Amino acid sequence: MKKLQYERPLIQRLNTGLMNKFGMKTEYTPHTHIDEVSVKSLIKEFGSPLFVISEKTIRNTYKEANRAFKTRYPKVQFAWSYKTNYINAVCNVFHQEGSWAEVVSGFEYHKALNNGVPGSKIIFNGPDKSEDDLRAAINNESPIHIDHLDELYHLNELAVEMNKRPKVAIRVNMDTGVYPMWDRFGFNYENGQAWDAINKIILADKLDLVGLHSHIGTFMLSPSAYGVAASKLSDLALGIKKKYKKNILYLDMGGGFASKNTLKGSFLQGVDTNPNFDQFAEAISTAILNAGFGTDELPLLVLETGRALIDDAGYLLGSVISNKRLSDGRRATILDFGVNVMFTSFWYDHKISPAQDFGNYTEDSVLYGPLCMNIDVIREHITLPPLKRNDHVVVHTVGAYNMTQWMQFIALRPAVVMIDMKNKVHLIRKRENLEYLEACEVKPDYLKSFKL
Repeated sequence: MKKLQYERPLIQRLNTGLMNKFGMKTEYTPHTHIDEVSVKSLIKEFGSPLFVISEKTIRNTYKEANRAFKTRYPKVQFAWSYKTNYINAVCNVFHQEGSWAEVVSGFEYHKALNNGVPGSKIIFNGPDKSEDDLRAAINNESPIHIDHLDELYHLNELAVEMNKRPKVAIRVNMDTGVYPMWDRFGFNYENGQAWDAINKIILADKLDLVGLHSHIGTFMLSPSAYGVAASKLSDLALGIKKKYKKNILYLDMGGGFASKNTLKGSFLQGVDTNPNFDQFAEAISTAILNAGFGTDELPLLVLETGRALIDDAGYLLGSVISNKRLSDGRRATILDFGVNVMFTSFWYDHKISPAQDFGNYTEDSVLYGPLCMNIDVIREHITLPPLKRNDHVVVHTVGAYNMTQWMQFIALRPAVVMIDMKNKVHLIRKRENLEYLEACEVKPDYLKSFKL
């Protein structure tokens, strides 16, 4: 008979959760498989910690978003946000589904080109585009979204020098009723900066103004704010048509849609309260359709959402290193992954599930990572069963930003695998090693030897 794990007596208040039609929630379910693949088998083959991407979830989520917008608006185009997750295998799933690419740096731009995306279908955003970046974008006929006047003037110079007519849009920031405003990027709508940029582009007649772009914030919980933004972009587009007899070909509403994660400090779970694609689509499409465009002049609606499309498809598997009691009596569990590879721990209370069966006993715990720094906290409060050394956990909804904002700090970065549509596992990024880490280092000869 297997020896039972000792659980010390503990008196604590009962936290039963919210009432539902089944009564109070008093127990939790282990998460033992992802797309029918055993969590423990994944850890055994690829090590711990380990990121897992579900291709099935990506494709289903993309189809859900595409349906939400295309049933409400006749001309829709998604552009995958590379900064959200730029692992090539992930990007190409979106491209296979029909998504263009949206990039904010030179290296992202060349990743998209190397992935086979035509230059004309790579949207180049961001405030920091080098001259080489701009030349490449011009030669490849990529839409360049202008962020500031210095960039506008530089593009005018390059257009003359290269004897080409670059395709451009301007980024517009505006008051949508959500504060603080994201007015750091682009040209302001209310104070006339946007019209100033538009006039300079059209009257200089060196650039081809084809679009208008806005990105009003991140993890937005207010679909109505997108309705306001779409109305203001439409007003600019119709104003350009009236003043210059020029049609704007597309309105790019950016990204920022919330995923199902729960923001820190939220009273209710994000899966129950955060807006869905239908709500965002309704607000945006209604605003554009009611703006006054002619039937044959409706602009293409471009969407750069990243987080809402990939978050649900990502999991992080990890293992328990040890347990201890804090000075206030709370249970503390140390895991083999920290904020170095799960940066979004600073923003969200991620759902975390044990990967093995357990009893009915649970208690309030703190989950720490392995880093030698006090801010390495995965969850400050979470109700879990007792976890012992070498037990495994599954962190949910981590597909966005963790694989682009992870840090090589103290620990090397883990492998990433993708489970395909037939539940076959593919390694899509190798686990880092010391050789990889030191590949870019150069050690001067005089520092190669020493005596201790």
